[in-house]
Amino acid sequence: MGSYDVVVFDNDGVLVDSEPISNRVLAAYLTELGHPTTYEESIRDYMGAAVHRVHDLVLERSGRRLPEGFDETFHERVFAAFRSELRAVEGVRDVLARLDADGVPYCVASSGSHERIRVALRKTGLYEHFGEERIFSAQDVGRGKPAPDLFLLAAEKMGARPGRCAVVEDSPLGVEAAVAAGMDVYAFAAMTPRERLAGATACFSRIEELHALLS
Repeated sequence: MGSYDVVVFDNDGVLVDSEPISNRVLAAYLTELGHPTTYEESIRDYMGAAVHRVHDLVLERSGRRLPEGFDETFHERVFAAFRSELRAVEGVRDVLARLDADGVPYCVASSGSHERIRVALRKTGLYEHFGEERIFSAQDVGRGKPAPDLFLLAAEKMGARPGRCAVVEDSPLGVEAAVAAGMDVYAFAAMTPRERLAGATACFSRIEELHALLS
């Protein structure tokens, strides 16, 4: 498998099945704060984004800022739900094992905080596949997705040129960021309609299809 020097995985929705949990929590919390939001609207507007996007959109739409402590309360609620409910995306362990067997390095580059990424990877037993050196967060750069900064940082730290990296994403913001970084991007259309992932190199709906695409 000589197509790519590094495979860059998004975390939420690609490695761990966290999007249903975090968007349910986010929609409920925003609604509670007087910004009525459905689960579907949360998926549409915030999936794949760093938390600063939530602040920006709420302010833009309502003229009101979210309260201080919003991020901490939101993350506490998400982590509590993760601890009881979170699972790895079915089949993703096999994908990682096959990359290991092929000798292809990989990493994770996520809009989530460093703490959130680690809570998720540890709960699902995926952490040992990555370790500290191969985890990159939007916290490491000034701007989260759809800016390319996070993916460019991951490539630099992994010692690969952007054009030799493949990104695995499941959100329109993530696809946009990977394209802006000059990387091929494979879009996992598990929760997002394929037409919203139109900029991707290829789309797939079952994680088992990924190894053949990367080859």
